[in-house]
Amino acid sequence: MIKKELRKLYKQKRKELTDTEIEKLQQSIYAQVFKTDFSNSENIHIFLPIEKQKEIDTYPIINFLKSINKTIIISKSDFSTNTLQHFIFDESTKLETNSYGIPEPINATLIDTKEIDLVFVPLLISDKKNYRVGYGKGFYDRFLSECKTNIKTIGLNFFIPINLIKDTNEFDIPLDKIIYPK
Repeated sequence: MIKKELRKLYKQKRKELTDTEIEKLQQSIYAQVFKTDFSNSENIHIFLPIEKQKEIDTYPIINFLKSINKTIIISKSDFSTNTLQHFIFDESTKLETNSYGIPEPINATLIDTKEIDLVFVPLLISDKKNYRVGYGKGFYDRFLSECKTNIKTIGLNFFIPINLIKDTNEFDIPLDKIIYPK
């Protein structure tokens, strides 16, 4: 299938998940994340969940990363340019939900993209080559292309990867790892 079809299909599949199913899927994902070696990553970027899109709740991951003394980085979206700005997320950071339902920092310290060591990437579905389908605006493809060349990337996925996304292109960046329920 092509991205447009996959995007529609997996948005619907995610929408149909019950709260109980989501909780079970998340617990499996968390267990795998908590076993990941983060020793070479100090500044870790993670997305904050869009609740109305039933995205994976990343707050337990954030709390875990804080417990092992990692610096958490979150983003603010600029929809006029489809780009992201990145900020340190600590106990003093205040969040405000934008018109798309995305929680964003309003008083945080800006950080340079090149200082980020690892990125947790949101997605709707991925394939076995670790390419992903997101919401289609290219925010994360642009962001990842600005990162240092040895950036590590982890996708968080409620669904088992499909065989192939047929219409990947030179702007699509495969992720290093996809974590999904097992």
